[in-house]
Amino acid sequence: MSLLCCVDVGSTFTKAALVDTGSGELVATGSHRTTVGTDVLHGLDAAVQATGRTPDGLLVCSSAGGGLRLAVVGYERLVTAQAGHRVGLSAGSRVVHVAAGRLDRAGLAELRAARPDVVLLVGGTDGGDSETITHNATRLANARWRVPTVLAGNADCREQLAALLAEAGVPVVAVDNVLPAIGVLDPGPARAAIRQVFLQHVIGGKKLSRGPRFASLVRAATPDAVLSGVELLAARAGEDLLVVDVGGATTDVYSVLIPDAEQLAGVRDEVAGVMWAARTVEGDLGMRWSAPGVVAAAALEKIIGPDEAQVLELAAAARAEHPGYVADDGVEQAVDQRLAELAVTVALRRHARGEAVVAGGPRRGGRDLRAVRTAIGSGGVLRHSPPQVAQAVLGAGLGDTAGGWALPRAARTVVDASYILAAAGLLSVEHPDAAAALLAVELG
Repeated sequence: MSLLCCVDVGSTFTKAALVDTGSGELVATGSHRTTVGTDVLHGLDAAVQATGRTPDGLLVCSSAGGGLRLAVVGYERLVTAQAGHRVGLSAGSRVVHVAAGRLDRAGLAELRAARPDVVLLVGGTDGGDSETITHNATRLANARWRVPTVLAGNADCREQLAALLAEAGVPVVAVDNVLPAIGVLDPGPARAAIRQVFLQHVIGGKKLSRGPRFASLVRAATPDAVLSGVELLAARAGEDLLVVDVGGATTDVYSVLIPDAEQLAGVRDEVAGVMWAARTVEGDLGMRWSAPGVVAAAALEKIIGPDEAQVLELAAAARAEHPGYVADDGVEQAVDQRLAELAVTVALRRHARGEAVVAGGPRRGGRDLRAVRTAIGSGGVLRHSPPQVAQAVLGAGLGDTAGGWALPRAARTVVDASYILAAAGLLSVEHPDAAAALLAVELG
């Protein structure tokens, strides 16, 4: 028996899952508060120790220190910038800025102000416009840009621009175009490059640990690992799948849609292409750091009235001020449940409508979730609540018909009680059968 310990170093808690790679059995779990204030390895080692076993190896993903901040610079917002934005979200990043067109002095200042960890530079289909991406690459080179940059635009000028950026001292990785032709979205190469840049540059740059060990252990950003697990589960099940992950700082929604012939034929109408596996991250919806954003968004959507908003605003502000707070009585637990219901409802609305809160404007292009047969809930507020509370939280979002968006019509709901989606994603690269068996047993 070979035991691998899959560890997610989150913003608040570090979770460990010990898996038998031969059978896919979940042998044990453990957790510890993330020790960002000292060294994240302290919390990581404590979480592994809490499993009660010594593993044969470690696989780690991380969203500590704010995760991965990505900026997208593209040619035209509704085409290549849109495609780049979708790729960035799928790569496990939080898109903090989107710029379209030629960068001027003000645009460069806005890009710097967004403090991205990585820039995704796109623009032009292969053989199409090359002037805009050439201008933007030249602007970054002349500005002594030092943020790692993934170049994924027009193939005709890719090598030339990669050389220009490298000579100017910009850390650059050049990959295939994210939008090689209108309506054709190719996220794989850029997603892989963003992951590699995250591992090589971002993890160490966040100073989460004093030595090189932590950086050597991390394989992916946590949302990227979770999406890999969701993709594997959908592929093995052969059906549309939806996941809602309610965290302390963000609420992430993942969906994998298995296209039919009619949907494939309709792709030509979507100039930026379609992500059959997609993720949206709502940076204003969370149970602690972003709790005030939940109340504000719910009021804006008219889910709650002024009286309820006033009560929840005070509770949300207290949670944001003390993100380590644990609700330990019935009243406070009821507040947490209500905040979770609102976060799930708003996040699902945005995902279905195709909107995500991001600097630079909303993302458009909705998701038809009507054929989803399984909806999975994740996040501490669901894992640590009684089953009836977790089902009520998910049901609030899935039963929301106020806006008429295409939500699941008849989905069974499951809670990722052992937090194994990230573990399955980490395992899926080298142990796909074990990952699939783990998903099948733990999520049915």
